[in-house]
Amino acid sequence: MTVTALVLMVASAVAHAAWNYIAKRRQGGPIFLWVFNGVSVAVYAPLAAALVVLQRPALGWAAIGFMAGSAALHLAYFVLLLRGYAAGDLSLVYPVARSTGPLLATAGGMIFLAERPSSVALAGVLLIVGGGLVTSSERRPGSLPAVVYALLTGVFIAAYTIWDKQAVSGLGVPPLVYLWGMDLGRLLLLSPWVLPRRAEALATWRTHRREVVAVGILSPLAYLLVLTALSIAPVYLVAGRELGPLIGTVMGIRLLAEGGARRRVPAAVAMVIGIGLLAAG
Repeated sequence: MTVTALVLMVASAVAHAAWNYIAKRRQGGPIFLWVFNGVSVAVYAPLAAALVVLQRPALGWAAIGFMAGSAALHLAYFVLLLRGYAAGDLSLVYPVARSTGPLLATAGGMIFLAERPSSVALAGVLLIVGGGLVTSSERRPGSLPAVVYALLTGVFIAAYTIWDKQAVSGLGVPPLVYLWGMDLGRLLLLSPWVLPRRAEALATWRTHRREVVAVGILSPLAYLLVLTALSIAPVYLVAGRELGPLIGTVMGIRLLAEGGARRRVPAAVAMVIGIGLLAAG
């Protein structure tokens, strides 16, 4: 079960790094978020509906409440992340955010969910987190706002991870159904702000349709893999997803001409070792 969860997390890391690269290159804001969120809701609706018909899961008020709470947490996460990308490099913001999140999530799992990861697994978490932080050690003048946004993003990553773990494992809500409900909630929360700007939203769709569709598919897919892993494994295994910062850092350096390659090689090695320790622990 642990190995299966880690495989899901690594697959998620690849999809997650890909959509973050697209979002950084696009320099999108709330309107871009709303448009690709609409694509996500439309694309995954038939799959979620089929699952409801076939499995008939019990979706009471508690499940709906968790979806609504998750929508709010993820909305804050996306807004902060996109602002971070507007303020700084992908290879700075992505590692800081993604390494802060699992550290806080692991601590939260121990405090709120009574999880007790082994010392080997904890060593793996620390290596992954430390590697993610080292990748961001070279900072350019004026990068402080980007770091602040990244740290705040990490706080919300930890918050929604613990929250969603309770929904998919505690309440037993199917991950795909839960994800679709959360995406729909986020779309509704953003709509009052975006609809008066619908001309801009339409222009975003016409001009950046390929990027919108790619992020609209990859973003839910990446988190669906995480939710599936959380339904069968402890929260601390979410750190296995943190291979994403390595992939994102390479993309930033190679594809976006960002600096800091030499200092980040030891960090990449540490993160790979950390993944191995998680599997062993």
